[in-house]
Amino acid sequence: MNGLVLDYVRMFVAVVEHGGFAPAARKLKRAQSVVTYGVQKLESQLNLTLFDRTTYRPTLTPAGQALLPRARRLLEETTAFDVLAQGMAKGLEAEVGVVVDPLFPMSALVGHLHEFERNFPTVQARLFVESLGAATAMVLDGKVDLGLLIDFGTHGNELYKSHLAPIELVLVAAPSHPLATLTGRIPLERARDELQLVLSDRSDLTRGVDRGVLSTRTWRLSDLGAKHALLRAGLGWGSMPRHMVEADLARGELVALPIDYWEGDGTLPRLPAVIAHRHDRALGPAAVWLLERLKIYVRESCRAATAAR
Repeated sequence: MNGLVLDYVRMFVAVVEHGGFAPAARKLKRAQSVVTYGVQKLESQLNLTLFDRTTYRPTLTPAGQALLPRARRLLEETTAFDVLAQGMAKGLEAEVGVVVDPLFPMSALVGHLHEFERNFPTVQARLFVESLGAATAMVLDGKVDLGLLIDFGTHGNELYKSHLAPIELVLVAAPSHPLATLTGRIPLERARDELQLVLSDRSDLTRGVDRGVLSTRTWRLSDLGAKHALLRAGLGWGSMPRHMVEADLARGELVALPIDYWEGDGTLPRLPAVIAHRHDRALGPAAVWLLERLKIYVRESCRAATAAR
């Protein structure tokens, strides 16, 4: 497939994602006639009709629906190839920046950073810990090369994402907390009466968007470690990554709360996790090496946590 046909495929996907030929042309900064011609040429080469043009907005034909996922994957792989090639051509970078959401297991990361230092002694690593949208913002703003992020589905077109095993959360409180002294399932109405500790977002990306906030009384914290400490001290109840509180639960210093919500037993939806970097930012050899190790690290950490349970 030559570069011209790839351009036609890019136009095809843009028309779908932006709802028409005119908005696709504006996004691609091309004339609408060029986009229309490009899609027509693609249809001619494929001998297929991709859009039904009898409707107000072009809608996908069955052939278009079938080819769309493949077209998106083709563009993603082409972009990834170009970014990798550009990074390698640049040579070894001076610095690699990584941001990690504190919801991720951190202990195994240390070994990979030791290995990174041995393999790339001239490359300075900068490690940041930021929660929720603040971590995503650092990748979007180009302040770091890589991010271990919780994926809330925002800015999908700007980031190249490698999906990881999701993060499991558990509702907990100290044994002395009023909710921990109840037997059986805890009614939602009862949990709403107690102070809930909630991890807040310091960025504008997801600020003000509450997930899993049930209580009418809340304390907002921007630091997961502080939330952990307050939960252990019995000042409220809330959710925590299971890997962070596994030892507390085993020692009886925290208690899992079966609140009658979500799955009916206090089980929370798992958080989708990704390793991400910008589509348009070329990664150097050291960053690519670290990216591959981080994929392995998270996969192994999640597998070990599952085996332990």
